[in-house]
Amino acid sequence: MDTPTGPTFRDATDADVDDLVALVESAYRGDASRAGWTTEADILDGQRTDPEGVRQVIKTPDSRLLVVEREGRIVACCQLEHRGAHAYFGMFAVSPALQGEGLGKAVMAEAERRARADWGAIEMHMTVISVRDDLIGWYERRGYRRTGETTPFPYGDERFGIPRRPDLRFELLVKPLA
Repeated sequence: MDTPTGPTFRDATDADVDDLVALVESAYRGDASRAGWTTEADILDGQRTDPEGVRQVIKTPDSRLLVVEREGRIVACCQLEHRGAHAYFGMFAVSPALQGEGLGKAVMAEAERRARADWGAIEMHMTVISVRDDLIGWYERRGYRRTGETTPFPYGDERFGIPRRPDLRFELLVKPLA
C-alpha cells in the first residue's frame, strides 16, 4: 500500500519562480482562492505577487524562500528574512486544496526552527492585513501576538493588489522563539 510522503523543505531557485507565483496567487486572489480559507478575494483584486517579487526574495542576502513539496509538487512556501535579532515571515501560501490539513502548521514550525537554528533569531515578525480576523486568530493560536503597530497599505501600488475597501493596514504580529 502506498502512503503519501510528508512534506520536504528546500530553498527556492530561479526554476521555481513561475510555480511559486501560481501558488501564491491561488491561495489569495481570484475565485480559485475561495477553495481555501486564506483568500483575500473579498478585500483585494489584482495580483498578490509577481515573478520579479519572488525572484527578489530568492536573491536577497539574508533572505530565503522556503519551498514545501509533497510527492514532487510544490504545495506551500514562505519567505524568511534575517533582520538582526528577529526573522521576518512572509509570502506564506498553502495550496487551497490542502488547507485545513495541518500543512500550514508544519510549515510555520519549520520556518521558526530554521530562523532559530540558522540565524539565532529570538523572535519571528510578520505583518497581516488588519481586517483579516480569521487569519490573525489562526496565528494567535500559534503563539503570535498582535502588537497594535500598523503601517499603511500601499494604496496605488498595484504590485500589492487593488484594494476593494479604504481601511486596509498591515499589523505587526510577533512571536518569541526562545
